[in-house]
Amino acid sequence: MSAKRYYYEPADGHGLPHDPLNAIIGPRPIGWIASYNQQGQRNLAPYSFFNCFNYRPPIIGFASSGWKDSVQNILETKEFVWNLTTRELAEQMNETSASIPHGEDEFTRAGLTAVAGRKVKASLVAESPVNFECRLSQCIQLTGADGTAINTWLVLGEVVAVHIDESLLIEGIYQTALAKPVLRAGGPSAYYTIDESHRFDLIRPDVR
Repeated sequence: MSAKRYYYEPADGHGLPHDPLNAIIGPRPIGWIASYNQQGQRNLAPYSFFNCFNYRPPIIGFASSGWKDSVQNILETKEFVWNLTTRELAEQMNETSASIPHGEDEFTRAGLTAVAGRKVKASLVAESPVNFECRLSQCIQLTGADGTAINTWLVLGEVVAVHIDESLLIEGIYQTALAKPVLRAGGPSAYYTIDESHRFDLIRPDVR
């Protein structure tokens, strides 16, 4: 361990050009979330705080800093779709992060094709090779350690249908690197993808 270590307490600020937290916890998968409101207007937005939290039933979730249209829509309709962001779709994903007038369709803005889900009414991004249709399981307002409510909302959904481009399945095994997923890193603009050259395998001690 290096004897020289940068130390800070988040409550007092980090003292760096950019908060390192989301660079350390990373790279993170992107929650590219499609939803719709009670009037049927579509919404598509990327969330960098996203992950999978349970296997059976499968539960995924994303955190929204502030009360955004995605959160409101999902609470109204109880459903959403997660779409895998690939390197080929990175620029279009980024375009859907723009602040635009309420009700404007991000699918149209980014030149994406909306396809109806089989189990939910929310739309899939047709260009994305993997889509999860989800039903809302919980929406939780986060709190600090002292119990103070934070203006951040964790939305959790049960995956009720999965769509996978069959080109990503080799002998029935999903090939993570083959999809070239886009992952969010630190700083205002950093993203990564992965390739097979970075793979290594470990076998858990209890299954050896």
